[in-house]
Amino acid sequence: MSDSPSTFENFKLNKQLLDAVSEAGYTKATPIQEKAIPLALAGHDLLGIAQTGTGKTAAYILPLLMKIKYAQGKHPRALILAPTRELVMQIEEAAITFGKYTDLRFVSLYGGLGPKTQIENLQKGVDIIISTPGRFLDLYRKGEIFTKEIKTMILDEADKMLDMGFMPQIRSILEVIPVKRQNLLFSATFGSKVEKFSHEFLEFPERVEVSPQATTAETIHQVKYFVPNIKTKINLLLHLLEDAGLNRVIIFTKSRKNAESVFSFLERKRLGEIRVIHANKGQNTRINSMEDFKAGEVRILVATDVAARGLDISMVSHVINFDVPLIYEDYVHRIGRTGRAENEGMAITFINPAEEYHFEKIEEIIRVEVPTLQIPTQVEIPQTPFEEKQGYEREIDTQKKKENPDFKGAFHEKKVKHRPNPDQKKEKRGNKNSKAKRNRNQLKSQGKWKKNG
Repeated sequence: MSDSPSTFENFKLNKQLLDAVSEAGYTKATPIQEKAIPLALAGHDLLGIAQTGTGKTAAYILPLLMKIKYAQGKHPRALILAPTRELVMQIEEAAITFGKYTDLRFVSLYGGLGPKTQIENLQKGVDIIISTPGRFLDLYRKGEIFTKEIKTMILDEADKMLDMGFMPQIRSILEVIPVKRQNLLFSATFGSKVEKFSHEFLEFPERVEVSPQATTAETIHQVKYFVPNIKTKINLLLHLLEDAGLNRVIIFTKSRKNAESVFSFLERKRLGEIRVIHANKGQNTRINSMEDFKAGEVRILVATDVAARGLDISMVSHVINFDVPLIYEDYVHRIGRTGRAENEGMAITFINPAEEYHFEKIEEIIRVEVPTLQIPTQVEIPQTPFEEKQGYEREIDTQKKKENPDFKGAFHEKKVKHRPNPDQKKEKRGNKNSKAKRNRNQLKSQGKWKKNG
């Protein structure tokens, strides 16, 4: 294959698909599409290692649409499994976009809402099911899904699926679909769990890897700030967002509590339309927030890692990691929301003293030392409160103990330093008692001692 990127006309796709691809604004194939589409069209089992934002959804959707071609019967002929509702919705959107000139029927299945509408859609007839593992099994057990005609199975974000504990459900699904089928497995990373599962799931697969594991896209400019405390993080965030160049921003936090706090603070500052999404938000709220963000009606989206994958928005200008993720691979997925489809993007990370250890591990994984920027002089840097400082010291001790089990801990030493030795206490009490006794004896000898009462 030549070094120059292929156009979609080079693939054996029909006119309906090529017209839809052209209308969607795609002119040349990405590396994963260039390598995966011919192999999938040829019927091979496929293992694709590709980071988020590389165009892997089209890499398996286009050959699948070409293989199925047109609506037929009532029962599904292909199954795509994904770990989250958001990713299921993204895949469905891609399928509808590329299949617009076909009569193929897609049904997406996921939890978080009642199954009634999904069951009605299945009963009308379906060619491709896009689903989370749990909801697929629920509806299969209710007798709403007939699996005997499934000839293609695709697992997207396999690493995340295994991390989230979906292995038992996936195995249950494999038991109820035909053994003779084409399998495609896509993953952003290729750790031991994914490798073990690929041997079980794939049969003589072709392997396609478009970049080293857990690397970040070259179109993303990454920077980091070392920030002493939470208050400074807030002040720095406000300073950055006052720049109009940050026109479509996703801010990632490590918890729902932090997400709500950041959202509440920014909402009061009136920096543009802002929304927050996390696991406690209702399904409709999350969908509407993401749709408004995609449409450009929302400038700032505050999110936990529930949205780090499956959020396909091509024009995100900046990703800000308000907190460093503790699952290191999530850093790649977070910042992969920007710099998509060959657009330039920027990823900014705030690092407090306890997060330095974790970010060093992230830099080892991505094999990049992220440049450090100094906090601008306009940003106020308040003193770190005593309790917050103690919290950081405890975390740092825990990290050092992980590296060295014999490490006693600086925080521990500080506390011990001020704690008197029990023997010293006894000795001190003994000395005190002896002195009092001497004083009594002296007073008695002088005839001045009077016993109380």
